[in-house]
Amino acid sequence: MCIVHIVTSVDTHDQPDLTVTARPAAVLVAVLAGCGIVVSLMQTLVIPIIPSLPSFLNTSAGNASWVITATLLAGAVATPISGRLGDMFGKRRILLASLAALVLGSLVCAMFSSLVPMIVGRALQGLAVGAIPLGISILRDELPPERVGSAIAMMSATLGVGGAVGLPFAAVIAQNADWHVLFWTSAGLGAVLAAVVFGLVPESPVRTPGRFDFLGAIGLSIALTSLLLAISKGTDWGWSSPSILGLFATAVVVLLVWGAWELRTRSPLVDLAVSSRPRVLLTNIASIAVGFAMYGMSLVVPQLLQAPEATGYGLGQSMVAAGLILAPGGLMMMLLSPVSARLTAARGPKVTLIVGCVVIAAGYVTAFLLMNNRWEVMIASMIIAGGIGIAYAAMPALIMGGVPLSETAAANGLNALMRSIGTSTSAAVMSVVLAHMTMSLDGHQLPTRDAFHTAFGISIVAALVAIGVTACIPMRARESRV
Repeated sequence: MCIVHIVTSVDTHDQPDLTVTARPAAVLVAVLAGCGIVVSLMQTLVIPIIPSLPSFLNTSAGNASWVITATLLAGAVATPISGRLGDMFGKRRILLASLAALVLGSLVCAMFSSLVPMIVGRALQGLAVGAIPLGISILRDELPPERVGSAIAMMSATLGVGGAVGLPFAAVIAQNADWHVLFWTSAGLGAVLAAVVFGLVPESPVRTPGRFDFLGAIGLSIALTSLLLAISKGTDWGWSSPSILGLFATAVVVLLVWGAWELRTRSPLVDLAVSSRPRVLLTNIASIAVGFAMYGMSLVVPQLLQAPEATGYGLGQSMVAAGLILAPGGLMMMLLSPVSARLTAARGPKVTLIVGCVVIAAGYVTAFLLMNNRWEVMIASMIIAGGIGIAYAAMPALIMGGVPLSETAAANGLNALMRSIGTSTSAAVMSVVLAHMTMSLDGHQLPTRDAFHTAFGISIVAALVAIGVTACIPMRARESRV
């Protein structure tokens, strides 16, 4: 029995494909990509109703912002934990649990109109973010080697596709129906996907024996919550306020204690010995920079499109129009995913990540120079989105090439967390830039043209940092496909 278990856990991926013979591999990829799109859609679901949330929930704007923050914090905490649970107890099982949390959270938001239930529901939706790295790991386990690269590229592209199509989708619903319909719709989508996953996605045979590290999970949750809360609320509470400084101090102290615990425990939540390998560590650092650069487009470009024409630079577009202008970016990510896979197969994932970052930087340079009409903005956003799609597809390949097969879900979850930290930091930095470089128009304070140029310039720097870090990633002389 012991010998059979070892062969199953270690050599499954190298054997002829047995797990998908009952169903086409394309079906597995399509189902998991659908999960990725719906889960990432949750990130932009409430953007069209943010200005109206205080009146909808009968609360202040500051309190209503927790509807966004709750999803961010829950997703950051859940991603590495769900990855570890998937490696231990089955990736399909934890994927179904993630989709169940999405459905439950959507139902809570759909049935109530007060602040606390909305925060609880949005936090439950955030728990589903771990579905994307879980899906990537399932593809690694289940598909034959020649299909893995393109499948992972497609799955990685869903991170941007869901956000791109989610904005116009949510805006149309918000403008033409009661806002609760947004959440009834997301609950329905989640339920359908859960049923499809249950029926069509096999359970991965690759498992990691051991006990779940509850203390490690608690410590990481406290540290991440403190860090991301400080980053996301720094502008509102004041960066030098005792609350923010206390949160940063808590994050540092708890992370140090958590790291010492993880190095000593026999079954750590995060294997720091593996995570500190130069290839994995540098990829995660580059992921922070790419995540930072990505969010510059998500946060800044919609504001540019919707700014009044009287500002001299604004394009005066509605939320629906702005979403439609940005939607082709999601299509570009999907179209370029096979290109990314072929480039990775030919030149390796390191080269692919560098190419993606170069394209991102080129897109922001285009946005910096051309922001005079919606077509120019659309072209710039498509270039940026294409670069993000290429870069995001390369990251799992780099990570999984540097970790044992039995730890792919946990490693992908940690990498997704690094991107989340990058996007959270970008949101804080870009918000400060747009809030402090302003002009007055009809009694309202709006960002200046220089504010947008500064935001684009910062994003260019982030992409260049990602290029520099990626160039330092060590690779084997003859890199094999993941």
